[in-house]
Amino acid sequence: MNDSNKCIEACIDCATECENCATECIKLNNDDHNKCIELCNDCAEICRLCAKFQERGSSFADALCKLCIEICEACATECEKFYDRDHCKKCAEACRKCATACAEM
Repeated sequence: MNDSNKCIEACIDCATECENCATECIKLNNDDHNKCIELCNDCAEICRLCAKFQERGSSFADALCKLCIEICEACATECEKFYDRDHCKKCAEACRKCATACAEM
């Protein structure tokens, strides 16, 4: 698998985990998770967009990957505060993996 495919796969996986984490955090109805929800939503969106740009070989893919890395790292850091929640742990791990895959582009 080339680096572009690894990045695309990691972005799609990360978006899925972020969506799940946001959904589960909303169900908690706890204000402590508001930033987590916001970052998960942002991260899911940027990851999907990044995958699309990579898939079509956009000349802006590299710039978007840099932003994706930044948002993934911020999301992971926030989710790691709630490592006792399985969905936050999975999300943080997916975000770290995605940031690494995008950085290897």
